[in-house]
Amino acid sequence: MVNPLIMQPSKIVAVHLNYASRAAQRGRIPDFPSYFLKPPSSLSGDGTPVVRPRGCELLTFEGEIALVIGEWTRRVPRERAWSRVRWVTAANDLGVYDLRYADRGSNVRSKGSDGFTPVGPRLLDARELDPAALRLRTWVNGQVVQDASMDELCFGFDLLVADLSRLMTLEPGDVILTGTPAGSSVVRPGDLVEVEVSAGAMCTGRLRTPVLDDEVELDPIGAMPRADAEARIAAFGPAAAPFAAPAIAKDVLDTLRRVSTATLSSQLRKRGLQGVTLDGLRPTRPELRLVGVAQTLRYLPLREDLFPARATGMNAQKRAVEEIQPGEVLVIEARGEPHAGTIGDILALRAARRGAAGIVTDGAVRDSAAIAELDLPVYCAAAHPAVLGRRHVPWEIGVPIACAGALVAPGDLLVGDADGVLVVPPALAADVAADAAEQERQERFIAEQVAAGESIVGLYPIGPAWQAAYEQWCGREAGS
Repeated sequence: MVNPLIMQPSKIVAVHLNYASRAAQRGRIPDFPSYFLKPPSSLSGDGTPVVRPRGCELLTFEGEIALVIGEWTRRVPRERAWSRVRWVTAANDLGVYDLRYADRGSNVRSKGSDGFTPVGPRLLDARELDPAALRLRTWVNGQVVQDASMDELCFGFDLLVADLSRLMTLEPGDVILTGTPAGSSVVRPGDLVEVEVSAGAMCTGRLRTPVLDDEVELDPIGAMPRADAEARIAAFGPAAAPFAAPAIAKDVLDTLRRVSTATLSSQLRKRGLQGVTLDGLRPTRPELRLVGVAQTLRYLPLREDLFPARATGMNAQKRAVEEIQPGEVLVIEARGEPHAGTIGDILALRAARRGAAGIVTDGAVRDSAAIAELDLPVYCAAAHPAVLGRRHVPWEIGVPIACAGALVAPGDLLVGDADGVLVVPPALAADVAADAAEQERQERFIAEQVAAGESIVGLYPIGPAWQAAYEQWCGREAGS
């Protein structure tokens, strides 16, 4: 495949973790850099599509800064290491997490496929730029998903070159992929990923990589794709499924869409669950039903000295929206603070376009009229025009939160209607849905009898005297 490098590298060396934001997502700060190799045959250039192998669903992008070595380098001291870098460019370290289990650590098949290392489109002369001024940005379908400076590097680029050259010879043309910040996630056929590296007025331009699906089935010779819970967590990040909640069958979800929250609340109370309602929230569209899996976002009180580091660039709020998956509900803890917005119309629209099932916040929404026009269930405590920085600092995603008085964990089910919204523990969902459907069936029978003039004595709830009549009524309803 065509790539813009001046010479074909003998090797591509990639760093596992090198940005503090990414390390925080992974839950570990490395003591020293660790690496893996990608084959030169994985190189491609600007505009070349990446083909997702058939059977895979967890294709991820990783916007990175690529260093191109300019001369033979062996045991170079750190103070002279940057002088061995000739070019700097943008790169995308693509991979399929469906195959990561097969070559754990080495990433041979998961990241070594043809076209999985796009670079370009232009090379920046390393001798004419200050490496401390480099900036990395990534877009997916026109939306910024990564924006990082060199301030959050765990290991400087000079250290990487010096470290690698201690034990191996870096040859002219060799490429070092220097790691990716937070914001990396899954992309699908039809998406467009763009990566750009700049340093002051110097800029690589956007490296464009359209995503396609392979037309050829993967030959079942070796390891086959496997998108299990572990792979999803690794691909999407901690918000994917940290509690490994059981998959919810479609018929259970369909039942939950039909029964009321009042009925569900009754069934959950019978099971000893009293604190599952999210109190004090109102729907922007009472006629819309909400059913989906919780993904969480937590705000902390505003502290001006921490706000710039936490709220700028691809902060937790934007990551939560960009990582939301079809059928998921973005649940926001804002400590019940109604005097500043927690989400506005643009981010709500983006969540809707990504297939979100809804948004729930115990704070305020901005642009409430525009949000109410979206075909998206949204529950909030208030409407307020003020922006995020008035009361809140976006802090973290994918953790258990307290929203409107209820504990909500990632993977919980959220169900809402005009009466409000509540949590259904996923392990109980099937039984609760079945019993709720039966309760509402009985209540329809009871309502018919009451409408016909019957007393509620012995009827509500159904007693022995009405049992036979109810069973006959059920038979007629089933046959109609």
